[in-house]
Amino acid sequence: MFRPKVPTNPAPTGIVTPLATVPAAVVQQPHTPAPVAPAAPARPTVQLTPGSVVALVGSGTAVVLVVGAVLVSMLLAVAITGASLAICALVIRSLITAEHKRR
Repeated sequence: MFRPKVPTNPAPTGIVTPLATVPAAVVQQPHTPAPVAPAAPARPTVQLTPGSVVALVGSGTAVVLVVGAVLVSMLLAVAITGASLAICALVIRSLITAEHKRR
């Protein structure tokens, strides 16, 4: 029960290729130097047109406004939740103290 069992593979899966045979004599070719690759051309500089600058400024402004709106809404959600919990705590405390005074 506690001895590990080694899985067996009854049949090979996939394509089986035979082993390549090694020739008896290996003929060495004379060493030729690798061809030198031409230098890569310099990357062109980015050309900013007035239209693309306006588009970049507009998209950046839109992103800032959307992220700001999301953060403000999350802050408001936390503030409203905290205020409602504080009001509930005050109401429960006043109910408990009023019940103790009646006895």
